[in-house]
Amino acid sequence: MEGRIGAPDFWKDQVEAQRVLQRRSRLAEDAALVASLRRRSDDLGVLVEWLEHGEDVGADLVRSLDALEAEVEAGEVKKMLGGEHDRKNAIVAIHPGAGGTESQDWAEMLLRMYLRWAERRGLSREVLDLQPGDEAGIKSATVGITGEFAYGLLSAEAGVHRLVRISPFDAAARRHTSFASLYVWPEMPEDVGIEIDENDLRIDTFRSSGAGGQHVNVTDSAVRITHIPTGIVVSCQNERSQHKNRATAMKVLRARLYDLKLKEQQVELERLGGEKKDIAFGSQIRSYVLHPYQMVKDHRTKYQVSDVTRVLDGDLDGYIKSYLMARATGTLETGVGSDEE
Repeated sequence: MEGRIGAPDFWKDQVEAQRVLQRRSRLAEDAALVASLRRRSDDLGVLVEWLEHGEDVGADLVRSLDALEAEVEAGEVKKMLGGEHDRKNAIVAIHPGAGGTESQDWAEMLLRMYLRWAERRGLSREVLDLQPGDEAGIKSATVGITGEFAYGLLSAEAGVHRLVRISPFDAAARRHTSFASLYVWPEMPEDVGIEIDENDLRIDTFRSSGAGGQHVNVTDSAVRITHIPTGIVVSCQNERSQHKNRATAMKVLRARLYDLKLKEQQVELERLGGEKKDIAFGSQIRSYVLHPYQMVKDHRTKYQVSDVTRVLDGDLDGYIKSYLMARATGTLETGVGSDEE
């Protein structure tokens, strides 16, 4: 590959050149991981020998084992993220289900959970569009998550999330069940092959909503774009500049149109193959039960954690890894759990 990269005509086909560079980068990462694991293994062997000879290295051995385990787990996750778009940035949209304030509050809780998860993993996050609820919570949110494998990791979270709790909005303190949906798309480059005709777009501008104060947006800089043929609507109000908001909204639209194209291709393949599969979005994937007991259970993998606070604070890696492993081994469940689970 280094020989190909060094050839005089390497950059003649820029698309192929970028593909080769990306593959070389992945191979270099794999080689570096192998070298690091071997080095850690050798170091552990030395520590074990010293321990057997009576040296006081127990604490060093424990630290080295923990470091090896963390690197192995990270390597396992990367191994399972070999999809075409898994390394790309992600565009995440959160929408509450039916239920008014109750579900809108749950949608805001999910938004905070994924922002905290991104922060834990060192990924950049940017709220592109946020529609506040009438009383509490949010009506919708679109977030850009930037960093390696952002899409591959977050694709494990797409689906319907259910919350069971004593409602803080119910004077009678009754138990309520709320739903919210998470959609995830890979951020696509402009040359992805999705052609967008300007004549197919209706572009509206409006004043950004927000808390006000010194950062209140007093101009109509927020942008809403409707793709007339598909009915897809995207909006962005993150920037003060209407031009920047339009560019971001177009980026979201491009990702959604690409996703729609893939789904249409899948439908056609299944029609030709005679397969009958439900490819509709959103079977329920996880329940977050806060009452009468505390448990967060993924219905696809049966992975569950009783520390609800930790999960809602963004500790999702266990769920993501269990999903990726189940997908890789073909053991994902498709059933939907009940409230009592």
